[in-house]
Amino acid sequence: MTTPFIIAIDGPAAAGKGTLSRQIAQAYGFHHLDTGLTYRATAKALLDAGLPLDDEAVASRMAAEIDLASLDRQVLADHQIGEAASRIAVMPSVRRALVEAQQAFAQKPPGAVLDGRDIGTVVCPGAKVKLYVTASPEVRAGRRYDEILANGGTADFQAVFADVCKRDERDMGRADSPLKPASDAHLLDTSEMGIEAAFRAAKAIIDAALIK
Repeated sequence: MTTPFIIAIDGPAAAGKGTLSRQIAQAYGFHHLDTGLTYRATAKALLDAGLPLDDEAVASRMAAEIDLASLDRQVLADHQIGEAASRIAVMPSVRRALVEAQQAFAQKPPGAVLDGRDIGTVVCPGAKVKLYVTASPEVRAGRRYDEILANGGTADFQAVFADVCKRDERDMGRADSPLKPASDAHLLDTSEMGIEAAFRAAKAIIDAALIK
């Protein structure tokens, strides 16, 4: 049996990794999983059931029951769900349950693209290609700000910028699976790079790995 070709894409919030990951998966005919949605789905399940967000045993039980095939990006994009997700994402037993599900997903033939915060370091350390997609906090805050306005919302840039910085600090500073580039990851800084340029850069890296 052929080993699935796994592409691990990590990076901070609003760096463009989600859009890039979906584009790569489509181009190569691979399965795609935004692992952040698995934490959001767990948080939503807790909120819907009126359960506390600080009970690790309950949260990990919910995490073990998440159906990866029914993750709705639009529904899970809700800000309240995102805030709840960040609270349960620091719980070791929740991370273990979801990492197991993510690792099982990664084994789907012919290949899979997983994006998140700890794919290349924890979830799929043996991935054939590892990308770390980043951009300056100012650029990422600008993208998030523009996205909110484009969706009909209202936002204050300084508040969005502060939120991005706070998220970075939380992701990079947590004890369990902190956000950091894998030692063998290819760095893609999209600060001055559009999605098409980022895709071309990523494709060159992936094509080279596919030939090996």
